[in-house]
Amino acid sequence: MEIAGRPLPEGSWWDWEVIGWDAGRFRLAAGHDLTHHHGLEVDFVSPALVSCPFAFQDPVFRPLTAGERARLARSLGEDPPLVVAFEADGGGSEPVSCLIAAERVEIRPGLVRRDASGPRDWPGAPLPTD
Repeated sequence: MEIAGRPLPEGSWWDWEVIGWDAGRFRLAAGHDLTHHHGLEVDFVSPALVSCPFAFQDPVFRPLTAGERARLARSLGEDPPLVVAFEADGGGSEPVSCLIAAERVEIRPGLVRRDASGPRDWPGAPLPTD
């Protein structure tokens, strides 16, 4: 699986959810079951446009469509440095189309437990961009 041409580390990245969002970062957590922990964080730095549900499963990342390119041009007035498009199970009867535009993406593997009383192993530095 790749995001914006960058491969994700080996793992089961089926379950995804938003864990943080402000003007500087849009942060997603991923894992095989987010109930107790996650093993991957994907940070979109300086998000310009975000269109996705708060939680989703089984994303399929893909190239932008012509309609999405036109939407970005209308919404932002310029081409953002990074755009990620994907289809995912958002809990409805049909897959949802998602779009994220940002300055860059940082991919951070590492175990993060959801139980505040247990030890926490925060994701390390972002993977190299090559």
